[in-house]
Amino acid sequence: MTSMPETPLLDQVKLPADLRLVNDRDLPQLARELRDEMIDAVSKTGGHLGAGLGVVELTIAIHKVFDTPSDRLIFDVGHQCYPHKILTGRRDRIRTLRQEGGLSGFTRRAESEYDPFGAAHSSTSISAGLGMAVAADLSKTDRKVIAVIGDGAMSAGMAYEALNNAGALDARLIVILNDNDMSIAPPTGAMSAYLARLASGRTYMGFRDFGKKLTAYLGKTVDRAITRAVEHARGYMTGGTMFEELGFYHIGPIDGHSFDHLLPVLRNVRDNGKGPVLIHVVTQKGKGYAPAEAAADKYHGVNKFDVITGAQAKAKPNAPAYTSVFADALVQEATHDEKIVGITAAMPSGTGLDKLAELFPKRTFDVGIAEQHAVTFAAGLAAEGYKPFCALYSTFLQRGYDQVVHDVAIQGLPVRFPIDRAGFVGADGPTHAGSFDTGFLASLPGFVVMAAADEAELKHMVRTAAAYDAGPISFRYPRGEGVGVQLPERGEILEIGKGRVMKQGSKVALLSFGTRLADSLLAAEDLDAAGLSTTVADARFAKPLDHELIRQLARNHAVLVTVEEGAVGGFGSQVLHFLASEGLLDNGLKVRSLALPDVWMEQAKPEAMYAKAGLDSAGIVKTVFAALGQKAIGIGAAG
Repeated sequence: MTSMPETPLLDQVKLPADLRLVNDRDLPQLARELRDEMIDAVSKTGGHLGAGLGVVELTIAIHKVFDTPSDRLIFDVGHQCYPHKILTGRRDRIRTLRQEGGLSGFTRRAESEYDPFGAAHSSTSISAGLGMAVAADLSKTDRKVIAVIGDGAMSAGMAYEALNNAGALDARLIVILNDNDMSIAPPTGAMSAYLARLASGRTYMGFRDFGKKLTAYLGKTVDRAITRAVEHARGYMTGGTMFEELGFYHIGPIDGHSFDHLLPVLRNVRDNGKGPVLIHVVTQKGKGYAPAEAAADKYHGVNKFDVITGAQAKAKPNAPAYTSVFADALVQEATHDEKIVGITAAMPSGTGLDKLAELFPKRTFDVGIAEQHAVTFAAGLAAEGYKPFCALYSTFLQRGYDQVVHDVAIQGLPVRFPIDRAGFVGADGPTHAGSFDTGFLASLPGFVVMAAADEAELKHMVRTAAAYDAGPISFRYPRGEGVGVQLPERGEILEIGKGRVMKQGSKVALLSFGTRLADSLLAAEDLDAAGLSTTVADARFAKPLDHELIRQLARNHAVLVTVEEGAVGGFGSQVLHFLASEGLLDNGLKVRSLALPDVWMEQAKPEAMYAKAGLDSAGIVKTVFAALGQKAIGIGAAG
């Protein structure tokens, strides 16, 4: 006799309210279906897979126990939010993840009422959750706030600042520590689950509160002695002493893939207690999909892939990626100079510093998700005569800006900042776009700010930075492949503050900063064809500017257009300030600045985003004709 196939539960769960009608014993089936749905969706879109697979049971359990969206659920970073999206009314759009016009790859307030706080950068959930918990208290609202944070995100100082504040406020906040990599204290099966249920239950919590009240009456010295004895004794069993010292009631570790472990604890925490609670949950990243479980990175981020084999689709590169060129150039310079060291903040492969670590492990430092520390750590090394390359994504460098100002720039320390992911980054959207670094670094006295126009220029800038000891220096480059130029054997040391003329003309001048140079050259071809003789120059430096080059362009052309892949307030603003200060705008020069538009650009393919922003060759041509009061008609790229 054949068994009847299981009726799909996921089809019946449109929203968390439906999930709460599902019997506890059927939740493992729902977890299998949810995992399969997520794997199939991400195989078609690409995205962050491993983290979401690891929190399937946890996500189901939270929505089952708590009254979301009235109760607030905040995911840190958001890499793990895909199961959450499927369960909260977005299953019909899950195959639009990270696509133009589709769902965000992270939580986003504008997308759903079930996303109470947007994420994409790490270690923000506890702070945001604490704010919501205090708001609920001020409003006298019986609302639970749950913040889910990974063990990796707990390396950031901001998380501990929030924990400390929550403990001091005795706020009603539930923090779930999702431990999926380094087991702080591994679970011990049934006994661990039993202790967690016991510790979260009404009897123990009531005894704990009674004990505190009693000892408080007897005196602070006795109170402190007895309370610490109780908490330390329980801490030895469950590993929670550190969190208890910060003022949290600690529970766990428990098995994050067992509903028998999760549901009783979450229900106890929901129904009991008033102060901050931390539940330590151990999960397996990539759980339930064999290729992910076997992969070193647990399929953290993947391209489209074959569900059966796990093989990821890979485009055939026409040129090496900028990150790879940087990594190879840095390794080359490090072989010539033993003072060179590399620093990354939990992104060794993303920044390419894993290559440096292979050859020079003692000179390569991954400080974890701690950009502020990374910058000041680099400053300390520079103060002692070393040559630190603090390699960060543009969007993450923002997190260490105060340290860049105070600890590096004011002291004039020669920290080198390779800035990856400059400009648009495509599917990761506005939270990860490299928009602001040129503006916020070029405003700092004594800072050298460079941008590579192509792969060869990037090699030159790595060597230039290695040789520069007069102060801080940065160079930016985008995500993805280069333009395929011939690479030099070794980079050259560039003259600081000097650009280069790529093509000479007489009517129009295009001054590019960064990799928009290729489109500027294409635009020049169309402009020449239309009878507008065009000069193209590569600025190389936003600070110090090449004043003589800008003077020549301003005096010898009718139109000057600056082009950059950064926000308003960056390179173009520096050029305009100089032109105004020199009186070079007084003789009828028509100046236009092309930069990233002053909006949060939604996710799409980078080339589509640049076209929409007017930063491709067609947009440059259109800008020139508009400056001259003409229409760009019948021009190849602009037609």
